[in-house]
Amino acid sequence: MSENVDFFGANKAAWNKRTGVHKDSAFYDLAGFKSGKSSLNSIELEALGDVTGKSLLHLQCHFGMDTMSWERQGAICTGVDLSDDAIQLANEIKRELLLKSAFICSNVYDLKQHCTEKFDIVFTSYGTIGWLPDLCKWAEIISHFLKPGGVFYIADFHPVLWMMDEQFEHIKYDYFNTAVIAEENTGSYTDRNAPIITTEYSWNHPFSEIINSLINNGMQIIRLNEYPYSPYNCFNNQEQGADGMWRIKGMSEKMPVMYSIKAIKQH
Repeated sequence: MSENVDFFGANKAAWNKRTGVHKDSAFYDLAGFKSGKSSLNSIELEALGDVTGKSLLHLQCHFGMDTMSWERQGAICTGVDLSDDAIQLANEIKRELLLKSAFICSNVYDLKQHCTEKFDIVFTSYGTIGWLPDLCKWAEIISHFLKPGGVFYIADFHPVLWMMDEQFEHIKYDYFNTAVIAEENTGSYTDRNAPIITTEYSWNHPFSEIINSLINNGMQIIRLNEYPYSPYNCFNNQEQGADGMWRIKGMSEKMPVMYSIKAIKQH
């Protein structure tokens, strides 16, 4: 892969296209959100607890529904995303709903150029770090923006999940971060038949890379959880259980689907 490829520029264009599809999708249920429904899941709500009055930085926030849901929980929120279309939509929704969350259009790595605040909580979730090649830079940004004693929380899809092919029948990708993954895709996870074609670049990250990047940037990991399910029907070959969660068909409790990490910035 040529070093001259603008990975982030291509991904920004892809997420701009997705935003136009996602805002009208049943998956995101923007109408439900506007009527008062929270977009947050019990996993992250229980992990972070009462956020009333706390400042919260949401990295890779898409068009801000989770950011604004945290505001409805009482937090003082700032959302960040690479896609300018997504940030424009987030601001439109915020104004319509008379909310106060701030939104910044920025690559995670460039955030210091756009924000000078420090936060009680840094939050990111579901399909985020795979768009970033270097987790040491990612974790350094997290540490930089956290106050001493502040909390970092991530809920995301499991590294083992990203090894599999689209039907979860065989291993297709490396577990380790050996090279950029370049793919051309049609549609989106909200609608496989959506009339968009995207060229995008991603990276797989093993747990050793995720965890060591946080430790090496002054974070103390206090909780690591793994789950055989996720709250979302965003992959092929999934089925919903009686608990409302989505699992890979035929895998039952055999395969991890997501994980979460909670960490504290050391003084």
